[in-house]
Amino acid sequence: MAATDTGSSWGLSRRRLVTAAAAMVMAPSASAVAASDKARPNAITPDEALRRLAAGNARYAANKQEQRDFSAGRAARARVQYPIAAILGCADSRVAPEFAFDQGPGKLFVVRVAGNVMDEEGLASLEYAVQFLGVPLIMVLGHSGCGAVSAAIKTVTEHATLPGHLPGLINQIKPAVETAQREKPRSLLDAAIVENVRHTMVQLTGARPLLADFAARSAIKVAGGVYDIATGKVRMTEIERT
Repeated sequence: MAATDTGSSWGLSRRRLVTAAAAMVMAPSASAVAASDKARPNAITPDEALRRLAAGNARYAANKQEQRDFSAGRAARARVQYPIAAILGCADSRVAPEFAFDQGPGKLFVVRVAGNVMDEEGLASLEYAVQFLGVPLIMVLGHSGCGAVSAAIKTVTEHATLPGHLPGLINQIKPAVETAQREKPRSLLDAAIVENVRHTMVQLTGARPLLADFAARSAIKVAGGVYDIATGKVRMTEIERT
């Protein structure tokens, strides 16, 4: 899939400027942030963060989650947060990233929107996670049987019309459906779900100015996966087809 130029699509609109200003206000105070980035608990490589997510998902799928005292560390988390990864996932109620990756409070910075698409507010939230919280990894998490992708397929193949603001959301998924359709897959839904994850990964990797710069310097990694609701397993997805 060819990368799209997000420079013009994600320009500094008035809303974006307001969001950026809010991020500055929300940024941890100087006293809360360690003097050296190396002292931060989440100062790990993107690959290490991905390894931890994979290990957590294996525990979850095997029903061997770590036992946690959710009250422990609450006072410390009230002062500062050090998530190891940011998750851009679908709003589907059956997909809970903290459970799927067996991570406790404060470990994941989660942005959720139907169809795990990248909208302006979601992008700004991920920029905040990277710029101010030091997140080394962004994971785009799709899932099996995604209703948003299924709706996009119906608009492409059956010219279905949708009410309210749904067309704006579905229009962001249609390019992935059209790409999958050209491959003539056995299951268009399954293929389109994967392509939709890839499409969002490409957008995030090239999102200027912040994420593209961090990605170019290998300061962050954008990964992708598809969560199987029936098994609980996450199958990793690469931007380029293998």
